[in-house]
This record gives sequence, structure tokens and C-alpha cells, in this order.
Amino acid sequence: MSVDAIGSQLNTTDPSTMPNSGVNEQDFIKLFVSELQFQDPMQPLDNSQFLTQLAQFVGIEQQSEEVTGINNLLSLNSSYQSLGLLSHSVQVTNQDGSTTTGKVTGIQYGSSGASLTVTTSSSNVLTNISLSQIQLVTP
Repeated sequence: MSVDAIGSQLNTTDPSTMPNSGVNEQDFIKLFVSELQFQDPMQPLDNSQFLTQLAQFVGIEQQSEEVTGINNLLSLNSSYQSLGLLSHSVQVTNQDGSTTTGKVTGIQYGSSGASLTVTTSSSNVLTNISLSQIQLVTP
């Protein structure tokens, strides 16, 4: 998931798209259940080992929830940032590198974040402007 910021691009990485750097949550659960199923009944798993593994599982789950929460906060911040631009004059960098000045007249929220509608002084309407294209904001 990437979240736009005014004048730049913040890159956030979705944990599901990260390269596999080890054992993920599902692998850990499978390994843990297999260990319980195939343990020697005459020498069951030591309680301290069991609690250590359970604590590791809880830690993995909490980290996953924290990443989700941080991604939600970044999306919310991006939404608030775009709302603050409504009715303000902005300078937009176009795809070809040129700049255009206009007033933010609309905001549309989609799965890729907020996109702005900017109306120029010559009544041209620019749509699908991302926050990263905004270079200057004036009241």
C-alpha cells in the first residue's frame, strides 16, 4: 500500500508483498500444531517450551495487528491532508514536468487513495491529481 503525501511519495510496504524472510504466521501455526500432534506421549513437550512458543505466536500476531493499524493511520492521514486542500489554490506538477496553478474543487476517494479535481483560472478542469503532484499550496 502506498500513501501519497503533498509534494512527495511515501512508500509503505504491504506485509503480504514483502519477500519471504523466514517463517510467517501460517507456517508457525502449522509447525506448532504438527509438533503437538506428533510429540512423544512418554516425553511430552516441556511446559516452559510450550509457553515460550505460545508467547512467540502472540508476538507475531501483535506485530501483524500493529502493521495493519499503522497502514490505517497513514490512509487516514492522507484523507485529512486532502480535505485540508479543498478550496485552496495549488500548484500542480503535470506528467510532462510543467506546472499548472488552480483551485482544488473536488476530492475523490478510491482504493488507491485520494485524487483531487483542480480548476484552473482558465476554467480547465484537471482530474485525478494525486497529492504527490501538489508542489505549492496557498490560501
